[in-house]
Amino acid sequence: NLSGFEASMSEQWSYTVTNGELEDLINAYCTDFTMLARAGRYGPITGRDTELDEVLLILLQKGRKNAVLLAPAGVGKTALVVALAQKIAAHEVPEYLRDARVIEVDLARMAAGTNGPADFQERFIPLCKGIAERYHNPKNPRMIMFIDEIHQIMPNFTASAYKGLSDVMKPYLTAGDLMVIGATTLDEFRMYVAADPALDRRFQKVFLKVPDDVETYRILKSIRPGMEKHHKVSADNMQLMLIVQLTAEHMRKRNQPDKSIIMMDAAMAHHVKLHGTGGDLNLESVYYMISKETGIHPDALRKD
Repeated sequence: NLSGFEASMSEQWSYTVTNGELEDLINAYCTDFTMLARAGRYGPITGRDTELDEVLLILLQKGRKNAVLLAPAGVGKTALVVALAQKIAAHEVPEYLRDARVIEVDLARMAAGTNGPADFQERFIPLCKGIAERYHNPKNPRMIMFIDEIHQIMPNFTASAYKGLSDVMKPYLTAGDLMVIGATTLDEFRMYVAADPALDRRFQKVFLKVPDDVETYRILKSIRPGMEKHHKVSADNMQLMLIVQLTAEHMRKRNQPDKSIIMMDAAMAHHVKLHGTGGDLNLESVYYMISKETGIHPDALRKD
């Protein structure tokens, strides 16, 4: 028989959303970054140690323990969250975050097949409530929700199918029952999220700077082993420097490191398509893919 204390504790931690229901929601509508990190599904993330430390410091706080990552598209906001999941998987975080789960909420997947906001919220509310009601049980690992393009959940973002979700989350954020990392651009944050002072106060801002060419080159070197393993084609340092140089010069409307990573991947794929696997990346494939992306003739790129 349970003692009176044990019975009260058992009752205290009974959840309206059961463990099975919550896991079903996570499996259906979320991506568990920490599970994938433990499985070795991600390559190394480099160059974000300072910002990652900022995020960790925010998550460890009792009050405003929610972070919003602010940067232009392609700079690596999601990659930073993956890096956090990797640190958790490697047990390189303080005790408070040991075994924490970083869960990306895939709003598009959640909205698929719904017939309106009411249907959508029937899926989102139990997920949000299930995570929130487990926060204060010390036996549970922390669950950190990651929401990309978080401005889309604001009521004033009328172009979104997810508008108004912030009102669902706000009571849990106010009570301190959720740990959330959001990501958006600074302009979209100012326009949509900061328009709600109550929600703005719940998030601490982490600014991600655009990597320069040297930092982008280091990032390409760090992901090179994974690319080479996938394509079964080698890429030397000179080829990586060429990709960074050409993307920096001719793809100015897009940001590093995303544009260099995409062109590295595409050039290696083009090499495999023409020449098969093995050997070194053919420079013609680099020129071809950047030409295809920019509309600049390969001969003009060779003169750079």
